[in-house]
Amino acid sequence: MLAPKARWSIGEPDETLVEKFVRDLHMDPLVAKMLVLRDIHTIQEAEQFLHGGADDFHDPFLLDGMLPAVERVRKALENDEHIRVYGDYDADGVSSTSLMAHLLRGLGARFDTYIPHRIREGYGLNRSAIELAKEQGVSLIITVDTGISAVDEVRYIQELGMDVIVTDHHEPPAILPDALSVINPKKSGCSYPYKHLAGVGVALKLAHALLGRLPEELLEFAALGTVADLMPLTGENRLIVKQGLVRMQSSAYAGIRSLIGVSGIERKEVTASHIGFSLAPRINASGRLECADDAVRLLTTTDEQEAEQIAFELDMLNKERQRIVEEMAKEALEMAEQQRALGLDKVIVVAKEEWNVGVVGIVASKIVEKFYRPTLVLSIDPNTGIAKGSARSIAGFDLYKALTACQEWLDHYGGHQAAAGMSLDRSHLEAFAHKLNELAAAMLTEQDFIPLLKADAVCSLQGVPITAIEQLEKLAPFGMGNPAPRFVFTDLSLGEVRTMGKEKQHLKLALTEARDEVSCSVDAVGFGKGNLAGFIAPASRLDVLGELSINEWNGVRKPQIVMQDLRITHVQLFDWRGVPQLEAKLTGLKEALAAGVAGAGQIPAIVLFEEADVHAFASTAFQHADSLAYWILQDSGHIKPGNELARELDLASMQDVVLYTAPRSIQSLQSLLQQARGMMRCYAVFAELESNSSVAMPSRDMFKLLYGTLQKEGSLNMQDHRYMQALSRRSGLSPAMIQFIISVFEELGFIERLGAIVKLQAAPAKRDLTTSRLYQDRLHRQEVESIVMYSSAKELEQWIAEQIKLQNQVMEEIV
Repeated sequence: MLAPKARWSIGEPDETLVEKFVRDLHMDPLVAKMLVLRDIHTIQEAEQFLHGGADDFHDPFLLDGMLPAVERVRKALENDEHIRVYGDYDADGVSSTSLMAHLLRGLGARFDTYIPHRIREGYGLNRSAIELAKEQGVSLIITVDTGISAVDEVRYIQELGMDVIVTDHHEPPAILPDALSVINPKKSGCSYPYKHLAGVGVALKLAHALLGRLPEELLEFAALGTVADLMPLTGENRLIVKQGLVRMQSSAYAGIRSLIGVSGIERKEVTASHIGFSLAPRINASGRLECADDAVRLLTTTDEQEAEQIAFELDMLNKERQRIVEEMAKEALEMAEQQRALGLDKVIVVAKEEWNVGVVGIVASKIVEKFYRPTLVLSIDPNTGIAKGSARSIAGFDLYKALTACQEWLDHYGGHQAAAGMSLDRSHLEAFAHKLNELAAAMLTEQDFIPLLKADAVCSLQGVPITAIEQLEKLAPFGMGNPAPRFVFTDLSLGEVRTMGKEKQHLKLALTEARDEVSCSVDAVGFGKGNLAGFIAPASRLDVLGELSINEWNGVRKPQIVMQDLRITHVQLFDWRGVPQLEAKLTGLKEALAAGVAGAGQIPAIVLFEEADVHAFASTAFQHADSLAYWILQDSGHIKPGNELARELDLASMQDVVLYTAPRSIQSLQSLLQQARGMMRCYAVFAELESNSSVAMPSRDMFKLLYGTLQKEGSLNMQDHRYMQALSRRSGLSPAMIQFIISVFEELGFIERLGAIVKLQAAPAKRDLTTSRLYQDRLHRQEVESIVMYSSAKELEQWIAEQIKLQNQVMEEIV
């Protein structure tokens, strides 16, 4: 077995609706199924999703506050007033600011832009920036991607005689700023049909209203900010990003061209993923480490050379940001481990003096990825004692609501369900963390702390030819709210397991499916899953959850699965019989389990089938034997701990069981399998540690021959090698065979040993050979060897599976 990393949720579309789409829209059934699973219920909705264009954008004047905002901007244009665009330092804020700059430049406005310094000023409007605007003759401030919570700051702007238009998309608080106009689709009473615009999306709607047409030339900026801010790619956002990407592929803007170039992306292939993972991080690096003004200059310049220089500098800054994140994440993960050990394991809150406040959100995301817990990472100013931070959440835990419930300790906070920012005095951190954990305990179940992976459907490899994969591209762009289609493929057999990458960090599997007398094969790649290679046995059958892609190499195009997760639902057998460097194998298994590669950190369980094996195992088989837990199967069939480590554990709960020595009988192996109920992976070593273990079964005549020799000669010196060799030649018995027969005689009481001397008892009791345990073990040895020694790995796995199945049936009957 190999447990998946996440819970799998598989979609169940309305098949009647799927058939309707296939019939009426003449589309591939797979595409139709994907549309239905994306809550598209009508032909009109499907047509708009696949082919929507400029005519499908909503009227911007449906946004509450749009009309007075447009009138005030037009008045400022007529009077040649000084307008200031006040933005935020993240990629959405930079995109919003840049979009407004291009708009106002095109309208001939007298304007400038302002983005606060993340570290010196913090998020949003602030009094110093407001006073500076007044000094510089600004009469109208337009906020983008910020301002919805700035009640006091907006009042101060008006007190100084300036007007302010707030455009934002964050969750509105109970009390809104009393601005000339507040434009936010989430605002109570706003009838705008689509509520999930990014900050740049709201800015685009203001541009739409001012121009009286959809400003298609500004869609690139809107696409950049929408994807960067992780907005759902549904409805109007989908239209923005889809059309923005098309324009971006032949961009008219020097800054966007330079940004794409320095990211190493082919312009004609730029996708939403490229924005999220390549373009946005470079834009964000500016505001995280220095000042976001550089990013705005990049996106607004018309000078090709300047654009290339700024793009290069942002690329360097992004590499520095990556280094800082790596160092901070290492510290934060260690602190998170300590916090979880203290029992605060529902919500992780870590804080440290002088952490770079610009990257705390990224570090929070990394902790969520590691532990799948809502996480807050805060940087403490040692002078003021103020902790500023960012939070990232998991499904089911609304960060904004949780922070609202904790507002008694917070100076400022804002955000939405999945991400938020906050500041508070360091003296409140402990109470704040405890309250968040209480809230999470009430809101979440244990299941909620297991990541959830959603798949669209269970598919066969036959059902996804290259043509069907190509059809799926009609659903792009993919991102939040419209993920790339994912499929589950079940009961696949394994052709090859190997790792890729310089550090062997990636996994590649050759998978085959045989159904209805048709066999299909496909390669599957799991990025960052290379450490699972050692936990996948060659004879295993797998279920895989992943995305479909087309791998093109040397002109040959083949389907490929990009794996998000995999699972093996049967007990796996790893054939370690006769492997070289067994010690290294065991050490590697121990280290991988301790690192939690195959689930919760465990250790392997070593099983020895005889008491006599313990000394050989501990002294010669493995020099670090004490660091491994081992159990011994007794004659009674019960298993007992062999060392202190094993006494602290329960064999029935151990997932990785190493059958180190060979069993004496089939019954002893069956008894072990019955008691190792939690076994997921079985490692068959079956080492022969007894010197006489490979002896064939002597005949009764051989026993008589040696007994007669003892009667004739009176005694044998077992350490007289010359004599023993002569006896072997004379009798035809090998030295090992002689040793075995002597051991049986000793067990039956026929002889006695005096050091190396063996002689017959004076009047031994009559006992049949079959009453000897050693004799019985050897008698059944052939049956044992046929299973544990001479079977193939597949045959041995099937035999073990059958035994487990029989045991389960017995247990079911008992229950």
